[in-house]
Amino acid sequence: MEFTESAATSRDIRWRKQVRDDQRPTRAEAEAAVRTLIRWAGDDPDREGLAETPARVVRAYEEWFSGYATDPEEFLRRTFEETDGYDEMVVLRDIRFESFCEHHIAPIIGRAHVAYLPDRRVIGISKLARLIEAYSRRLQIQEKMTAQIANTLNEVLMPKGVAVVIEATHHCMTTRGVHKSGVSMVTSQMLGSFRTDPSTRREFLSIIGERS
Repeated sequence: MEFTESAATSRDIRWRKQVRDDQRPTRAEAEAAVRTLIRWAGDDPDREGLAETPARVVRAYEEWFSGYATDPEEFLRRTFEETDGYDEMVVLRDIRFESFCEHHIAPIIGRAHVAYLPDRRVIGISKLARLIEAYSRRLQIQEKMTAQIANTLNEVLMPKGVAVVIEATHHCMTTRGVHKSGVSMVTSQMLGSFRTDPSTRREFLSIIGERS
């Protein structure tokens, strides 16, 4: 499962590079597409309030989907070994993220909790946040994003265990379709000690469940 996900991730990166280099539409083409959608919605893209909207939408897409231009593994390359033998759990919780559903391009807003058990090496905590941002700033489904974060951290850092829990609200079901507000989705991926040792898993879940 993990090997397949890693191979798929590598193929995705190569495919995205090819699209960026050979097939990516121009900015003018992207803005024209937005104008078409505005007309399809029933409005006039040339009226004053909408005249600059296509350009704004394209700039927003550059920010929202900037994860396609990053290699998540690169954030984890630099590690530190001077830990005085620290081998307990490292947890970063309540990492807010914004993503978009690949089925409707509707927002996914949530929090991620990430933990790992070091095996001699640790990484800067900001790199964990950057790892989440790299995967969230793409068209996503929550299940896949959870697995991508866990598998990448496990493969690059090679710790004794990795745990990822994501809680998120999906606007594809709160602002359209069934219109069910106040509903959140929870996904998790446990690897290594977090999967095989119930006490380690319970400790992690207890830590992320605590609130000040």
